[in-house]
Amino acid sequence: MNRGGSSPSAAANYLLCTNCRKVLRKVVQANTVDERTNFLVEEYSTSGRLDNITQVMSLHAQYLESFLRSQFYMLRMDGPLPLPHRHYIAIMAAARHQCSYLINMHVDEFLKTGGIAEWLNGLEYVPQRLKNLNEINKLLAHRPWLITKEHIQKLVKTGENNWSLPELVHAVVLLAHYHALASFVFGSGINPERDPEISNGFRLISVNNFCVCDLANDNSIENASLTGSNFGIVDSLSELEALMERMKRLHEEREDEEASQEEMTTRFEKEKKESLFVVSGDTFHSFPHSDFEDDMIITSDVSRYIEDPGFGYEDFARRGEEHLPTFRAQDYTWENHGFSLVNRLYSDIGHLLDEKFRMVYNLTYNTMATHEDVDTTMLRRALFNYVHCMFGIRYDDYDYGEVNQLLERSLKVYIKTVTCYPERTTKRMYDSYWRQFKHSEKVHVNLLLMEARMQAELLYALRAITRHLT
Repeated sequence: MNRGGSSPSAAANYLLCTNCRKVLRKVVQANTVDERTNFLVEEYSTSGRLDNITQVMSLHAQYLESFLRSQFYMLRMDGPLPLPHRHYIAIMAAARHQCSYLINMHVDEFLKTGGIAEWLNGLEYVPQRLKNLNEINKLLAHRPWLITKEHIQKLVKTGENNWSLPELVHAVVLLAHYHALASFVFGSGINPERDPEISNGFRLISVNNFCVCDLANDNSIENASLTGSNFGIVDSLSELEALMERMKRLHEEREDEEASQEEMTTRFEKEKKESLFVVSGDTFHSFPHSDFEDDMIITSDVSRYIEDPGFGYEDFARRGEEHLPTFRAQDYTWENHGFSLVNRLYSDIGHLLDEKFRMVYNLTYNTMATHEDVDTTMLRRALFNYVHCMFGIRYDDYDYGEVNQLLERSLKVYIKTVTCYPERTTKRMYDSYWRQFKHSEKVHVNLLLMEARMQAELLYALRAITRHLT
């Protein structure tokens, strides 16, 4: 027995995270990834290295493959746009949400693919044609329902700066992808890799104080945040049981009686109006300011890539205003309309996006925290449809009463922040919902939010292109 210190064999059971210096038990293989992930990185990573996004997504290896394949296709494979333009569009998209992490990554890639360094000084240095994407970038990122066929016509009109439709579809897919990916980056607390060579002079903003080791090791929120708080543990256990009970009750009610179409419409309108009171106005000030760090400051490095930085999300159903007509999903669906249009104008990307949407929507391990053999379909659909509800998209066959039953207020605050104002996301928001759930389950939530957001943006943009064509 080694008195007064730990034995060498005991010490061998622990690792030190090189990023946050936290001591971790070796059994969870801190900061390691499986062979499949390494293969995917070699095959599909444009940077050739394992970045923090990939490491966090590797908790869901099936989804990661779909994600990397579609991203690699839009950045590297044959397509209407030159390679440097693709990365510059990614920078423009990430800048709408002040996402320094993604901007740094694509500044590096832009230069590697032969981009003109002068363009990195800001929009006034880029060709007018790229600059013309500003309006659609702004609307897609914050209020996609405002996009009309006139916006499309303006971009594709004849002249030296016009966009062909295939080029425009490629650009729209990139913009939507990187707006949504910014949501995932902020929602998962992903910090820049500690590598000074890739910073390109940008101030690296770390908002969430979460280390990737927490996520990659799949620590539960209780272990990471509430250690020593018995009350918190008991409280969150009862929260989990209550959610399971509500799911069971909803299943039974569904079998007993089906709501009328009129009742379904009423419930959607109610949920849409209630979303106004989630994270609106001064709600953010209920969180201590220190949790936000620098997230409300737009640095000059970021602002050079956008115009109208004050333009942001506004609720689809705004109080005291004539609101826009609801987008009825059945009138223009991804499956029947968007998929075929995008595939026709930008070959094969439709198949890759469709596989990714289906993958995240159907991804399940039939678990909820400590419970096994759980059908989580109802919960996954509520998360996806709530995002679409905030963007004014309604599914006629969905009972929006389920959203209120399944998503408690702290979760709604988190969803709306991650989806609509991702740069304001805090670790406290992440910790405050589903406290008994594992990190991998919360990352799964973030994947659903990301894909729901991307699909909502694409539906509005593709509908406008369809209207331009008809």
